[in-house]
Amino acid sequence: MGENPYMEALAESVRNGDRRAMGRAITLIESRRPDHQGQALTLLDMLLPDTGNAVRVGISGAPGVGKSTFIEAVGVELTGAGHRVAVLAVDPSSSRSGGSILGDKTRMDSLSRDPAAFIRPSPSGGNLGGVARRTREAMLVCEAAGFDVVIVETVGVGQSETAVADMVDTFLLLIAPGGGDELQGIKRGIVEIADLVVVNKADGELAGQAKIITAEYSGALHLLRPATSSWTPEVHMCSALEKTGIGDVWRAVESHQRALRAGGGLDRHRQAQARHWMWNEVGENLIAALRDEPAAAELIPQLEQDVGAGHTTPGAAAQRLLGAFRSGGDGSR
Repeated sequence: MGENPYMEALAESVRNGDRRAMGRAITLIESRRPDHQGQALTLLDMLLPDTGNAVRVGISGAPGVGKSTFIEAVGVELTGAGHRVAVLAVDPSSSRSGGSILGDKTRMDSLSRDPAAFIRPSPSGGNLGGVARRTREAMLVCEAAGFDVVIVETVGVGQSETAVADMVDTFLLLIAPGGGDELQGIKRGIVEIADLVVVNKADGELAGQAKIITAEYSGALHLLRPATSSWTPEVHMCSALEKTGIGDVWRAVESHQRALRAGGGLDRHRQAQARHWMWNEVGENLIAALRDEPAAAELIPQLEQDVGAGHTTPGAAAQRLLGAFRSGGDGSR
């Protein structure tokens, strides 16, 4: 069967959509053991030809906007239409919060029991770069297993939105009326990377306010320069609770996909993302190697103290640290 029969068998099981095999593959990807990391790279190389055929959607939103209810409503509608849906999470805050996505998985009861759906929490702990990398690789496993829609949810805040936008085709920002600061997304800069803005909870007493917020965001988006000439970000309303407007939201995702595909735009978009991921990997691996190099590692505490105390500049400290790393000496070169 080749040089690595176990990995080839695991890859074949993943291609056949075996959920246990998917779980083993993603657990291998999440492991920090060097031997497991090597095995994960081998596995991903085997699976790579079977990836890239899914619609990749990122979803972000502040706590309380109803992300889990929205994702479940979208997921159930899609599986009902014959799609296979995977839900992954980027949660850099899970080491502090205990991992809210675990609660989301419990709340997404219908979707978690749907044979055409797969929900995977992000690993708890770790920095954003590491969690995002494992999520990207888990996405490839899901695609190789035949899932044609992959939803990546960001549970954290700040840079996690950008990390998710860098791994998906369509980035969707979910907002809700009654949040106090209706244009908060503009202030946070998230709207600038959103392809779609969806106002959730457009029902009951909040229906009227949802219409006002939709109009406000529509006006604000027209003041921003579109990220691409082929697509102008849109604003839609829905009620995930009442399951109204969900179909319209997904049709907007499909419209964005068509706009991206026109003239090979989707291929260029994904190629640029792949190059970006590669350099992220280079940077993270170089920093890890630097910290592991004894001569450089010995300097780090003193240099951090000197920079913090204002005794040296960050640039000079970095040069000394890199010098120690390159020479394996005391950094004087």
